[in-house]
Amino acid sequence: MSDVSVVFSGEAGQGLQTLETLMMKLFKLSGYHVYSYSEFMSRIRGGNNSTQIRVSSMPVAAYLKRIDIFVPIRVGAMERFHDRITNETVIIGQKDHIDADYLKGHYPVIEMPMPEMVKRSGGEIYTNVILLGVFSGLFYIEKQLMADMVKDLFSAGDQKDILRNLTAAQIGYEAGTRLLKPGQASINIERSKDAKQELLLNGINAVGLGGLAGGCNFVSSYPMSPSTAVLSFFAEKAEEFGVVVEQAEDEISAINMAMGAWYAGGRAMVTTSGGGYALMVEGLSLAGCIESPLVIHVGQRPGPATGLPTRTEQADLEHVLYSGHGEFPRVILAPGTIEQGFFLTRHAFYLADKYQVPVFILTDQYFLESRYIAKDIDATMVLDQHYIVKTQKGYRRYAFTDDGISPRGIPGFGVGRVRVDSDEHDESGFITEDLQTREDMVEKRLKKIVALDSEILPPSFTGPKDYRYLIMGWGSTYHAIREALDMLGRDDIAFLHFSQIYPLSRDIEAYLDKADKKIIVENNATSQFGKLIRFFTGVEFDAKVLRYGGMPVMPEDIFDVVKDIR
Repeated sequence: MSDVSVVFSGEAGQGLQTLETLMMKLFKLSGYHVYSYSEFMSRIRGGNNSTQIRVSSMPVAAYLKRIDIFVPIRVGAMERFHDRITNETVIIGQKDHIDADYLKGHYPVIEMPMPEMVKRSGGEIYTNVILLGVFSGLFYIEKQLMADMVKDLFSAGDQKDILRNLTAAQIGYEAGTRLLKPGQASINIERSKDAKQELLLNGINAVGLGGLAGGCNFVSSYPMSPSTAVLSFFAEKAEEFGVVVEQAEDEISAINMAMGAWYAGGRAMVTTSGGGYALMVEGLSLAGCIESPLVIHVGQRPGPATGLPTRTEQADLEHVLYSGHGEFPRVILAPGTIEQGFFLTRHAFYLADKYQVPVFILTDQYFLESRYIAKDIDATMVLDQHYIVKTQKGYRRYAFTDDGISPRGIPGFGVGRVRVDSDEHDESGFITEDLQTREDMVEKRLKKIVALDSEILPPSFTGPKDYRYLIMGWGSTYHAIREALDMLGRDDIAFLHFSQIYPLSRDIEAYLDKADKKIIVENNATSQFGKLIRFFTGVEFDAKVLRYGGMPVMPEDIFDVVKDIR
């Protein structure tokens, strides 16, 4: 095989995240293309968590239903995987961790003497490092490279701890080289020099780096998964890049702090999830009224209420699109790749600053936690456009203009007064109840929607120009759809992906008109993007691939629906 899908399943506290981090770095440095995604329960210990790691000779970036190697590391670790484990799945593990039904001879099982290896290593705490060694041996990783990686990760510990981890990795490596008997089976995946040189990133890194490249120098947030990881990213980089990071007492404070930062001349971002954003909505309307730039990152997870706080979904699109009282413009960007995550976050600061509108970066838990080798990211491409003017005497913050965009001043930069108010106001920022001024101000703000037309990012198109069937998706469904197309292998299907959700590209109707049948793919139950498209075009979809159980859309989900469409 040129691509192997490995799933490790255990409980929180068994070191799955450490194993994932080590394997991804080690295999990438060895020249393999890699991808990983972890799904976990909302508890500190216990439960049943899993990590899928793909090792491939070619770039891979989608979560698969297919499992080639399954590794249970606790009793009951297989209970949620019965529909994904087939008689072609190799099960590797300790015998009492493997469900009895799989030991009856119908499945390829390789038993590992884990209790013995754990005892020799010094305890169960080293299980994850033993498994690192096992798979390093299975995939013919250079032993010294593995040892160097282990030393580096545990360098903060004492010498005794480092030596025990090295011993555990060595014990696992020796066992791994013996698991597949010569002449009977082997893993032989072609390696690539390119993979060694590229960046290994996840969506968290992409949003964070994009923010830094966009000039972000203030981040305020109240922690809420999965967006907390973005807050942590900026906290780690704060001193190095001069970013003020504030963990606010609540979401209301967070969004108001961000607007205060923009008012003072900073570039601020708020990072939150759906439930946290719900508390920010009054602040959003304030931004609309005072025409404040604002960048809001919303990492979606399943609701309503607390829902599944550590799982994924694309169900907050309508929440973000229609939230806020009154009428005012906004922009919604939804990256589908790590590369888009970087460029769109940087782009968000440009749009917010230039047009003085709220700009959303709409991701989800799956996008943020997916990790793979990214290309074409130049982190030195820092946004250097600024749209702040030096104010003069008689400065009018809300001066009427042809495009609705008034010159934006900040306090202390020039001699003019910068007045903002949440009540309706005149051009100078003074409160007014004059009804004609009210109408003029509403129309002024809405003119920005027309101005933003020139900035709309078109959807990306993949496939033949003479397609008969069109698959459409947005945000994090990108890679699953791309891989499903490869699985289908048909020359009559094309794919249209949207990374800007609103304002919607006018190109969409031309694409829809050419297709005999249209299929929409979304990670929600009601096809929220499909409804938006119908609202603007009147077009209904012929088929829908909708997943809303807390797991991402998989290529096989799409394949199963589309394969029989003719």
